[in-house]
Amino acid sequence: MVPGDTVAVHGYTFKFNGSVHTCAVISSGGVKCWGNNEYGQLGDGTTIDHLTPEDVSGLGSGVVAVAAGGYHTCALTSGGGIKCWGDNWFGQLGDGTTNDRLTPVDVNGLSNGVVAISTGLYHSCALTSDGGVKCWGGNNFGQLGDGTTTRRLTPVDVGGLGGGVSIVAAGNVHSCVLTGSSGVKCWGDNAFGQLGDGTTTNRLTPVDVSDLGSGVIAITAGYDHTCAITNNGGV
Repeated sequence: MVPGDTVAVHGYTFKFNGSVHTCAVISSGGVKCWGNNEYGQLGDGTTIDHLTPEDVSGLGSGVVAVAAGGYHTCALTSGGGIKCWGDNWFGQLGDGTTNDRLTPVDVNGLSNGVVAISTGLYHSCALTSDGGVKCWGGNNFGQLGDGTTTRRLTPVDVGGLGGGVSIVAAGNVHSCVLTGSSGVKCWGDNAFGQLGDGTTTNRLTPVDVSDLGSGVIAITAGYDHTCAITNNGGV
């Protein structure tokens, strides 16, 4: 598995993305997390590490997806809203502050209308019901896609997408989307060519991935690399 992948095991939906912790949505719609809790990323109101799953405070039901970032976590509710908790040094919780949160808080302006979430090391992204993408948090490599390298404490629109996005994948400090034409666009850190545009130049707004303008059905963004599944079953 690589960061961003999900797998269902015994009623738990695991999200493989956290650097030092793991979270799952259980069949009742609640969320449980375990592992390192230095910044409150387990969401139980403490900073105590847990070797077994602990309930996330206030999220006993109504959650449809969870994404574990570097040292923070976000959940998508059945109402289309997002709540986040844990490390907030770069504003990756999206609540307008840089205060760490030991329990979930609402992301500003995203109380509804979200259909998917993805979390990177220090940033978070959301796919909205109109096919747009919003990101927030650390932006030192342009991973928020708003044309700047300014961290954002609340969600901002990713530039140049124009709707039609079906998947968003936040990597370490880069981000990618699957477009309505089944193509892939990426932005942010490109030191290892993880944006796939044939260069190692960081990009502050989305660029096309070479030779993947169409025919893609799924994407995932890892630490410093990105992968896609094509419609012929190739990778």
